[in-house]
Amino acid sequence: MGIQIDLDKCVGCGECLSSCPFGLLEIIAEKVYLREGCTFCGACQEACDYQAILIEAAAEAPAAGDSYRGVWVFAEQRNGKLKSVAYELLSRGRQLADTLGTELCVICFGHGINEAQQLIAYGADKVYLMDAPALSSNQDDLYTKGLVELIEKYKPEIVIAGATSLGRSFIPRVAAILKTGLTADCTGLEIDPETGLLLQTRPTFGGNIMATIICQTKRPQMSTVRPRVFKKGTPDGRRKGQVIRVDFNKQRITSRTKLLSFIDDIIEAVKLEDANIIVSGGRGVGKAENFQLLEELAGVMGAALGSSRPPVDDGWVPYSHQVGQTGKTVCPKLYIACGISGAVQHLAGMQTSDTIVAINNDPDAPIFEVASYGIVGDLFKVVPMLIKKLKND
Repeated sequence: MGIQIDLDKCVGCGECLSSCPFGLLEIIAEKVYLREGCTFCGACQEACDYQAILIEAAAEAPAAGDSYRGVWVFAEQRNGKLKSVAYELLSRGRQLADTLGTELCVICFGHGINEAQQLIAYGADKVYLMDAPALSSNQDDLYTKGLVELIEKYKPEIVIAGATSLGRSFIPRVAAILKTGLTADCTGLEIDPETGLLLQTRPTFGGNIMATIICQTKRPQMSTVRPRVFKKGTPDGRRKGQVIRVDFNKQRITSRTKLLSFIDDIIEAVKLEDANIIVSGGRGVGKAENFQLLEELAGVMGAALGSSRPPVDDGWVPYSHQVGQTGKTVCPKLYIACGISGAVQHLAGMQTSDTIVAINNDPDAPIFEVASYGIVGDLFKVVPMLIKKLKND
């Protein structure tokens, strides 16, 4: 797409200048010139009575072929056990597949995985299982090659995966090799009833805008989804499906990396993304030492410790505890927000919690707009009272 100004036709009347919403046109020596930044909206072309401005339309891309069918979910594992995000994606994948009238397949790479039948119970029609010792450590190169080969062979219409560290690492490489589009960190997936395209919704501009993206001409349509965005479905042990074992030939793949060891965060007494109860602190906690009060409350309740971004940026707590758009997305049964104002970036990571309790001394704090229960007060008075009451009970 481009724009041309025919200087032979231009008379320098200036009618087009006021039509440009960005003020990018100027008259120099009685001729119109265009500065950088044009969005090709066409306003100047309509305003020109002398047909001196021409906007060239982009060449229409070829439509995607009809040979692509099916919805695929990549099921991530660690140490032979599937991560919860696999079952969350299965729930939404089943809905997408039913809307399109197609099958739902799960792709699983690893070693010693015994949950194939459970994936079927949660909605899968087929499970493609590639099992080999070399696949146990989640190496990007091996997973990329394996998934690309399966997609090229079976041609799924849609591929979705978790926006985990692994998903964010190798799924973009798969999309690049296949020369298709990828929408990262989605918070919503729907099928357009008119076009049948996948509507991929994600926050943008710091979480201030929700953008819905489509991949019109390339296949497969690919998305990564943050954990805890969708809820797990209910398993049906009567469901029937196929488990298809896929051979893995390591000789055909050269891996440029090697996993030496995996270190768990020993600070986390309860894993944040798996916790039913989370106690989180924000800038209102004041300083690093005051997080000990929240840790005590979390310990009494059997909860995980969370944080908004400012305490992490200030070094009060490790990044692994951060909840929000640039941290983890959580969906506990109970989320207690202490001294958190409620910026949109933080809300994006916790607002789907079943019950939200907010403790803040500012009655106008945005967190109260999403809270199930709000306590306007000093957290250093309220939290000790909660701890005392819970210990007595």
